[in-house]
Amino acid sequence: MSYVIGGIQQLGVGTPDEQGSCGWYARVFGMTTPIFREAAPAPFMTRYTGGEVQSRSATLAINLQGGSGFEIWQYTSRKTVMPASPVLAGDLGILYGKIKAIDLEGAFGRMKGEGVEILSPSVLPLPDGRGCFYIRDPWGNIFQVLEDNDFFQPGKFPTGGPCGAVIGVTDCDRSLSFYRDLLGYDLVIDDVTGSFADMAVLPGGEGRFRRILLTHSQPPRGPFAPVFGTSYIELIQSLDRKGERIFRDRFWGDGGFIHLCFDILGMADLKGACERAGHPFTVDSADSFNMGEAAGHFTYIEDPDGTLIEFVETHKIPLMKKWNWYLDLKKRGGKPLPRWMLRMLKTNRY
Repeated sequence: MSYVIGGIQQLGVGTPDEQGSCGWYARVFGMTTPIFREAAPAPFMTRYTGGEVQSRSATLAINLQGGSGFEIWQYTSRKTVMPASPVLAGDLGILYGKIKAIDLEGAFGRMKGEGVEILSPSVLPLPDGRGCFYIRDPWGNIFQVLEDNDFFQPGKFPTGGPCGAVIGVTDCDRSLSFYRDLLGYDLVIDDVTGSFADMAVLPGGEGRFRRILLTHSQPPRGPFAPVFGTSYIELIQSLDRKGERIFRDRFWGDGGFIHLCFDILGMADLKGACERAGHPFTVDSADSFNMGEAAGHFTYIEDPDGTLIEFVETHKIPLMKKWNWYLDLKKRGGKPLPRWMLRMLKTNRY
């Protein structure tokens, strides 16, 4: 690839309660470090917001122990529309967020003590042999908490941030080509078909499915790669029914997982690759877009089933807000940030 994908930057979550969601994700997942907060119109997203410019408030928060972030997104110009019925396994779109846990049993016990709704009766095995359990947040979003030891700096939380997503698709083979050839998820960890004990606890999860778990064979590169770490895309295809589009008759930004965002370098080269693959940019902020305390160039494409994939080439982030220290990433040429510098982000904690 002539462009570089540095890892999953964030998982977008639409919510009717931004502040409540920020607090819950901070308490339960340790997402205590905001990278930016901004309230403004979203003029580039009209393709997905009914043809009209809508206003929103958004917070990007991370867990500096390791993993990606959450972009927690709430409409301010209209009421957030939640799914009319529960999202079922095999529906089309981002079904579940993956959360990495360095101590899975400890995470299970801690969340149980916090009163989190845990769907799994205990830690259950995934097809690749690792353990997992599923939880549901107060807004109906389901997360797969899975065993993973790729942490930037283990701390007091047994979990880090997101390390991928489970995505419902109509055709695993077609989607495999998309995520492998464009996004670099070229290593198939497993490709299995059947009924699965870990999924039986999920709405609609008792049927037959094909599951493909993907990761990248090469370590991630880019300024934030040490924090993002290894990530996973799991494709799920229902073999018993036709999945429904999760955001059918709703806007992007309504309740649920709204996009999966990748941190990239080389937007022009990526644009050409997406066009050649038949997935041209559907949104393009053009050059640098100011997001309050941060800035960058962002674009969107759709996967074969219309799931939104965002790309961000980051230009500026606040390293230490209270000393007005901002980092200009355009001068670094894509080199990983020193670990001591990444640790400085902790001064921005809630």
